[in-house]
Amino acid sequence: MRSFEQRNAYFDRLCNTPGLMWLGQNTNHFDPHPAVIAAVTDALTRGDYHAYAPPAGFEELRQLIVRDAGVPDACAFVTDGAVEALYNVCRNICEPGKDFVTTDPSWAWPMAFARQAGANVIELPIYDAAQGYKLTAAQLRAAVGPNTGVIYLVDPNNPLGTCHTEAEIREIADIARSVGAYLIHDATYSQFADDFTPALRFYPEKTVMTYSFSKWLGLAGMRLGAVISNPDIIERLASAPPNNLGSNVLSQRAAIAGLQTKAEWFPEIKQRLRRNQAALADAVARVDGLHLPVYPSQANLLIVETGNAGVRPEALVAAYQTEGVMIRQGTYHTKRFGDRFVKISLTVPEAWADRCCELLPAMVEHARKHPEPVALF
Repeated sequence: MRSFEQRNAYFDRLCNTPGLMWLGQNTNHFDPHPAVIAAVTDALTRGDYHAYAPPAGFEELRQLIVRDAGVPDACAFVTDGAVEALYNVCRNICEPGKDFVTTDPSWAWPMAFARQAGANVIELPIYDAAQGYKLTAAQLRAAVGPNTGVIYLVDPNNPLGTCHTEAEIREIADIARSVGAYLIHDATYSQFADDFTPALRFYPEKTVMTYSFSKWLGLAGMRLGAVISNPDIIERLASAPPNNLGSNVLSQRAAIAGLQTKAEWFPEIKQRLRRNQAALADAVARVDGLHLPVYPSQANLLIVETGNAGVRPEALVAAYQTEGVMIRQGTYHTKRFGDRFVKISLTVPEAWADRCCELLPAMVEHARKHPEPVALF
């Protein structure tokens, strides 16, 4: 079986596992505001899905997105998930032989898109307590030059959960401008941060921001995201997008309702997330050898280092799957550092988080006894 078939079969099994507790994909499994469900069912009843949506998204949604992102004067293009947005961006701005500079850990797919476009991918290591587990201006400045075409920054970082300050973002933007590089600011997890600063404010000429509804609103299976930039860049991205017939109508109606009601319900989501983070931190502290390198996290996840507990991350993932709990191995994000940690997503019902915590000592012991390799994706 080819690797893509193996990967698909793996996730098909997960999706068809009754009662699976999803603590590995960073999606929001809390119930949304009732208006979100009503918007979808009303649109379904009306038959809105019979017509294509506007190619750049409903105008109301586009305006809500830029306001929510903190860049009300920018321009938004709605996409079939933030992954499609990144694909379109990388296809348009990456050039053969030019450098695509990012961090390690980061998110792998934009690197794959950049390589497909012929770019040289440079991964700057940030898994280091001495630099706060995030990219430093000095590190970036030493890595860029005339051949730098793109700088890609996931902020807050997935999987580390660190977030840059306004001063740090301003300096990163200045460095990008100094070499004429595009700056892709992947803001997928910005909703969970205590203080997020869009780089687009400081470098509007060549900054592209990507926005996701999979994480904060929980529309992962409905595939909706956006790319935000200045009108000239959006015009370029809109000239030949992967989908020129508009994104899912039902998803867009859900997103509009989610943004309209966000102030009413999302603060509670963040409180419940922080509660789950605290519960996991307490559970980790009770198991010898486990460690949280970043706490609290500014994303909806935590990474747990397992090496000093004598446990391979893959073995711990496999152990949890025997109990109907899905967590993620570090190698999904980074080959260099992935053998150090597992990632646990925490925008989930409290009962799921508590079950994960309750099982932790037994799962560590199970993983020690069954360290054999398992196929994970």
